Amino acid sequence: MRTKKEIIIVGPRVMISPDSGEEKTSSGLYLPPTVKEKEEVGGGFIIKTGPGYPLANSPQSEEPWAEENKPVYIPLQAQEGDYAIFLKKDAVEIEFEEKKYLIVPHSSILALVRTVITEE
Repeated sequence: MRTKKEIIIVGPRVMISPDSGEEKTSSGLYLPPTVKEKEEVGGGFIIKTGPGYPLANSPQSEEPWAEENKPVYIPLQAQEGDYAIFLKKDAVEIEFEEKKYLIVPHSSILALVRTVITEE
């Protein structure tokens, strides 16, 4: 029997694989030297996202075990594979399966770079 670990991101948070700290991000964005010196802003690829913001008034039935009693979420704008620019002060560093990641609240993401493939 084999076991496999899976990390589940809770609520409105994302898991990011941080950049190595280069001046130019892999998506082509340049971060100004003042930002790099203060290290207030970071960047990296989103690996996993949480379900989103829970709605307070989710429909509930009288049977708590019923399938329809699952919470309802407003999905996040960030998606797996996006490049995120975020505030480092709000990030929490974790290590999962010998790799370092950052857990960042969705509200701390300043911008997303999404690669879209188009047919021309």
